[in-house]
Amino acid sequence: MSKVCSVTGKKPVAGRSYTLRGIAKKKKGIGLKVTGITNRRFLPNLKKKRFWDPEENCYVTMRLSTSAIRTIDKNGIGAVLRKMRSEGKKA
Repeated sequence: MSKVCSVTGKKPVAGRSYTLRGIAKKKKGIGLKVTGITNRRFLPNLKKKRFWDPEENCYVTMRLSTSAIRTIDKNGIGAVLRKMRSEGKKA
């Protein structure tokens, strides 16, 4: 299963992790030096959530980011599903 939010479209992004050595200049050192660079992924905070849709009289299970869950709490599941379907996404 892919790590993509069904509502917002958030997905993993690539980045780097830096390993540092030394003492910072503001702490009277000679500065920090980068001793290693490692590629990493920033993953979205996804949760599997089940909502009751009163318009269709059924449960809808989706894999959502936590920000999408807050959007559904604010706008309602019916409005979010209608918008998704108008954009051609599947719930």
